[in-house]
Amino acid sequence: MKKVERINIIMRYINNRAHFTISEIMREFNISRSTAIRDIREIESIGMPLVADVGRDGGYSVMPNSVLPDVQFTDNEVKALFIAFMATRNQQLPYLKSRQSLAEKLLGLISENQQDDLVLLNQILLFAGTNPHNPDLLDLTDLPHPMLERLIQILLVDRHLMLTIKEDKKIKSYPIYLLHLYHEKSFWLIEGYDLKEERKQIFPVDNLINIEPYQMKNKLSRKQIGDKRSKQEEGINLVLELGPKAIAQFKKYHPIKVSISYTDPYQSTALLKSYINVEHPDELTEMTNWLLFLGEDIKVKEVPEEVLKGVKKRLSSFS
Repeated sequence: MKKVERINIIMRYINNRAHFTISEIMREFNISRSTAIRDIREIESIGMPLVADVGRDGGYSVMPNSVLPDVQFTDNEVKALFIAFMATRNQQLPYLKSRQSLAEKLLGLISENQQDDLVLLNQILLFAGTNPHNPDLLDLTDLPHPMLERLIQILLVDRHLMLTIKEDKKIKSYPIYLLHLYHEKSFWLIEGYDLKEERKQIFPVDNLINIEPYQMKNKLSRKQIGDKRSKQEEGINLVLELGPKAIAQFKKYHPIKVSISYTDPYQSTALLKSYINVEHPDELTEMTNWLLFLGEDIKVKEVPEEVLKGVKKRLSSFS
């Protein structure tokens, strides 16, 4: 945890208590005594009124009627927040109503000159998915799936879930442990460990009909599931060397499970290692199309035969 983040959390921790000690801070935040004392002194210097209690037990207390200092934003921080809102406006993100009220509160905290700057930025900057004729317009396709917020609310309490999914006009239920919830190519996807089949599965949020916490007698911990997955770890069957043009294409888009490692200090060459499940038709097609998207600036070191056949078939359609 970064120091600034820790200081902010400690301030909230002590502001909600009538009395606290250095030992409590050490245990709660897993820091040394010297670090705890330095943090307390820095919090005092910020302006939080603390009173040191004399005696054997010692400790500190917050002066009555004290509140946390007002949060202040620099001019650049305001612009960074506003641009982040603009860039993610058309990303099917949850809590759209909360984002709108948050933006309104942010505007209420800044000066008229700063507001004018943000209005100008809103007119000039356009991001992917923005309607150029009406930047504030949200298309229906920009709205998140109605189950997304419910999913997030439940997984914050328990990641053992029972998903009810509509697949090929059939209704199926899957008990899973949620590994990740991610957004890729305008779709929200659930990466979960199927507790019945004991394997990783991907479920589109768009196919969700219902979500409930999954009740089981002996729930598996995150570590236990990690141990099971490590024993089933998929082998690498795709190895590529990427040049600068391919790296540029990679940065534009890549499947979330794929990463690269740079092989020179200037980050002009890189090595890509991954696994393609050739038994999964959708994944095979997606990875075949993506390899063509990377372009010619790649050297193939290892690739499944099924992918090569897919690439040749795609290229032959242009001849």
